[in-house]
Amino acid sequence: MTPNQNPLKPDSKNFILAIVLSMAIIFAWQYFFVTPQLQQQQQQQAAQQTTTAEPGQSTAGAQVPGNPAEAGTSTRDQAIAATGRVKIDTPLLEGSINLTGAQLDDLKLKQYHELPDPTSPVITLLSPSGTPNAYFAEQGFVGTNGSTVKLPDSKSVWTVSSGSTLTGTTPVTLSFDNGEGLVFTREISLSDDYVFTIKQGVENKSGAPVSLIPYARVQRQDTPSVAGFYVFFEGLLGVQDGTLTEAHYSDVAEEGGKITKESKGGWVAFTDKYWATALIPDQTRNLTSTYQHFKIGARDAYQVDWLAREALTLAPGSATSTTDHIYAGAKIVNSMYAIGEKYNIDKFDLMIDWGWFYFLTKPMYKLLHFANSFLGNFGLAILFVTVLVKLVLFPLANKSYASMSKMKKLQPEMERIKAAFPDDRMKQQQEIMEMYKKEKVSPLSGCLPIVIQIPIFFSLYKVILTTIDLRHAPFYGWIHDLSAPDPTSLFNLFGLIPWTPPHLLMLGVWPILMGITMWVQMRLNPTPTDPVQASMFNWMPLIFTFMLGSMPAGLVIYWTWSNLLSIIQQSYIMKRNGTDINLFGNIRDSLPFLKKTKA
Repeated sequence: MTPNQNPLKPDSKNFILAIVLSMAIIFAWQYFFVTPQLQQQQQQQAAQQTTTAEPGQSTAGAQVPGNPAEAGTSTRDQAIAATGRVKIDTPLLEGSINLTGAQLDDLKLKQYHELPDPTSPVITLLSPSGTPNAYFAEQGFVGTNGSTVKLPDSKSVWTVSSGSTLTGTTPVTLSFDNGEGLVFTREISLSDDYVFTIKQGVENKSGAPVSLIPYARVQRQDTPSVAGFYVFFEGLLGVQDGTLTEAHYSDVAEEGGKITKESKGGWVAFTDKYWATALIPDQTRNLTSTYQHFKIGARDAYQVDWLAREALTLAPGSATSTTDHIYAGAKIVNSMYAIGEKYNIDKFDLMIDWGWFYFLTKPMYKLLHFANSFLGNFGLAILFVTVLVKLVLFPLANKSYASMSKMKKLQPEMERIKAAFPDDRMKQQQEIMEMYKKEKVSPLSGCLPIVIQIPIFFSLYKVILTTIDLRHAPFYGWIHDLSAPDPTSLFNLFGLIPWTPPHLLMLGVWPILMGITMWVQMRLNPTPTDPVQASMFNWMPLIFTFMLGSMPAGLVIYWTWSNLLSIIQQSYIMKRNGTDINLFGNIRDSLPFLKKTKA
């Protein structure tokens, strides 16, 4: 810049600074906050320690079953039809329990569909081993080191002792006789919406004592498709002794294939965006929990499991039992809290990834949930919450806009200072800052209206993407899912042309409205005389329009409504402070063809 060129005007500098801050936060907060967290977790991963046991009953060398002998190639329906089963039928769940291995490997969530269309298929959560994307849970016993006792495994066929169908009020009981004097029973009940309670019993009719080690596992075959990246966590998850462990599928495959933790109580799980399968052992038991990866033929397999560190000893003629739980279903926020409290499960609510801004995300969820309870629509709840946020932040915004209005009144004085010291930019800045101090205005005041929205934006973003409440939640018109992008696109004339544009060009009605309101809001300020700054003013709404085009519709609706409220709010404050609102003139000056016509 040559000495006789005008430097950037302070109000323009403020806007540019606000944009830079916004962009930096939007694209970098996950990296700077999440990466250190992942590094810390990796450092905390410890090698498996020597297990402890009751005197004389060593659990050293005992392992949870993992890699099956064969990979399997059957379809889901073929695998289900090939084995005996006990039906599961509740208002929330349908499926069956596999009598081969007594595995929970067939489960569908009746209240949730793959698409917003209620006639679309319901969500399939669990599938038998060997099928594509197999996903199943299993409990049982393993023997102590050197034991030759015959125990039921994944190939053992159980019989039904009582109950023909597992319902919310009717449990089923399975039994297995090893032929050597040990009789195993397994009573399975649904104590809560998605909580399976499993009571395992063993009776020793042999003439020798027997030592058994309880275990449970959940296994996934094939690497699941994840959508969350850094926005929300998907993968292997658990809490041991109050410490949260999160292992992405790629992480557990790279970190030696196994992460081992020892604790008293705790839980382990696989968590998806909206669904989870968690193993919840007796919270008084000492455990070794494992998060691992291995190969089944050419297929990747992942497993979370727990193994008791004390063996159960049964004298001849005695019997014993253990009770544990499996959670398999939707990650409903209130259910996570209620189940954690009911069964005294440490930090079970962390199944919901509230993120680093949990102190804002949790209240935002509660506020949206409350608003939806009386409005009956999450879209209206978002509009209502936006108004509340504007009211709460009004004093701060009022101060900011008032300061901006004062700065606009000072424009003639600023031009006088620049004219008085045309070649001394340092002197210009000194005089301008002295003027700010005298008039009690802040050159950074223009940043506040944008910057203060960033944490609120991210908390709402997290709620919309993470919590199942907004999944397939409709608004009005063409918005059938507030958690998905606006399905319309300018580039196929909003459906008039039978062509589906690529993802980048899915620029719907609501993102366009957001861009228009953002552009109008910026026109409340005079167009900068510098052509570079003016170009930024014109292009920034377009950039944000494309950025938000692929974001959830609920978030775009929030931003559009917030822009509209800001226009009204800023116009009111400017008028109250006696600042001229030349909106149409600013719009004309910002458009080159209109400006040329005027000239």
